[in-house]
Amino acid sequence: MHDKRKALDIIEFVQMLKAVDDFYGQPFQLLDWQYQVLWDVYGTVKGDGYRQYRYAYLEIPKKNGKTSLVAAIALYHLLCDGPGGQIYCCAADRGQAELVYKAASGMIEQEPEFEGILKVLDSRKEIKNKQTGTILKVLSAEAYTKHGLNPSVVIFDELHAQPNRDLWDVMTFGAGAARKEPLWWVITTAGDDPDRKSIGWEIHEMARRIADGEITDPTWYVKIYSAPEDADIFDEDVWHKANPSLGHTINIEAVRQEALAARNSESAERLFRWLRLNQWVSLKSIGWLPLTLWDATVGDWTPADLVGKSCYIGLDLSSTTDLTGECLLFPPQEGLDGWRAIFEAWIPEDSMKERVKRDKVPYDRWVKQKFLHATPGNVVDYEFVEARILAQSKQYNVIEVDTDPWNSRMLTQRLMKNGIEVVEIKQDIAHMSPAMKEIERLAKTGQLTHEANPVARWCWGNVTVAVDGNGNIKPMKNKSIGKIDLMVAMINAMARAMLLNQNKIDVSRYASGDFLDKLWS
Repeated sequence: MHDKRKALDIIEFVQMLKAVDDFYGQPFQLLDWQYQVLWDVYGTVKGDGYRQYRYAYLEIPKKNGKTSLVAAIALYHLLCDGPGGQIYCCAADRGQAELVYKAASGMIEQEPEFEGILKVLDSRKEIKNKQTGTILKVLSAEAYTKHGLNPSVVIFDELHAQPNRDLWDVMTFGAGAARKEPLWWVITTAGDDPDRKSIGWEIHEMARRIADGEITDPTWYVKIYSAPEDADIFDEDVWHKANPSLGHTINIEAVRQEALAARNSESAERLFRWLRLNQWVSLKSIGWLPLTLWDATVGDWTPADLVGKSCYIGLDLSSTTDLTGECLLFPPQEGLDGWRAIFEAWIPEDSMKERVKRDKVPYDRWVKQKFLHATPGNVVDYEFVEARILAQSKQYNVIEVDTDPWNSRMLTQRLMKNGIEVVEIKQDIAHMSPAMKEIERLAKTGQLTHEANPVARWCWGNVTVAVDGNGNIKPMKNKSIGKIDLMVAMINAMARAMLLNQNKIDVSRYASGDFLDKLWS
């Protein structure tokens, strides 16, 4: 149900305040998205008339006015709630936690009517309602004396920056149990280096699943403003969708300049994705190739267009923790003026649900979308891989299967019994560097395109490189849960395509000296 009066109470209160920061002294005019958030959170009620939502999750890029909004919300509860309320502004460090407090203080100093009611204790970073005893306090993860609190409202600012889950657990587990309408606001941007084990990522992923309808929790309100991973990051419509305050609190010309820098620098692109498009990216590891290159090389063809064409099948076999990855790599040939790549992947069914929860990676969603295949048991069943390759050999002209030696012997024997040539590719820098550099060259020159596949895209973004003294490279995972199997499969396929001179590739441009003498020994 919706109670219009309850929603308008806070909306009208906020719009009586004065703004701070760049709009200091001007009336606080709620933007459409801010109005909608307040309308939903405070107007949605249960049958008993109390608010339905206990948690309000707002994830939005920087500079969209979230701090001013929650400062106004904090003042509303400070002035309009019943006696004895406890409002806490929580953040990773005291400086961040004080931002909401400072914005609230700036609004108070512009309103003479608050003078006799609210007392600002700047030395303690505390605001007190002298009539009701309700207080607003600043808490940070640096202080550990938080047990025994009875919050009526908790504001978590930049949850992604929390160093651990201690503050979150203390402020949510059992907290507010004695309150009729406790409310937790989570106001955050995306994280810059998600390790997929942080509290910020955990809550983000839970909120995303609620928003997508994958799980149901009527106590959570979720609003996430971000650009999809596969979006064109240079499309201004994408900017507006991710930044609902663009043109108001954010200057679009400044964003255009940031986008220009992002086109020319991988590090600038990562910052642009993180700060402007609210994507969870890593700033702390240097990848092999940027995701923008992946996105730019999605082909305008379908796998059906490749039926009957010659291809190399690259495999990267798994044990229990990795994916088993496959890449079908089609070199230029009659009817194809460039390279094409399509992908398959397998995962053990028994461990998938546990890994989704542990790693916070949407394997289950990818299975439903048929980009990933789940095989029965707790290891990938290679019979399913074999059956798929045999089926593919009837669709395409498979020149050979190129696989890493790991766990490949039995599968190799069975495939060869069915007339399919199998070659093992050593997983060392000598065999992988020329192939990686050729893939990079072909992608950057537009000669290699691939299907749109979120599993492959994820693997592409997870690849970092090890470099030797001669500039030769080898793929490495950026973290334990960051799988790269589909990219290794593509590298294996390219290694043999180059060697067999399918496209008259001169491998001398990738290495020199005795390196080439030892390349395929």
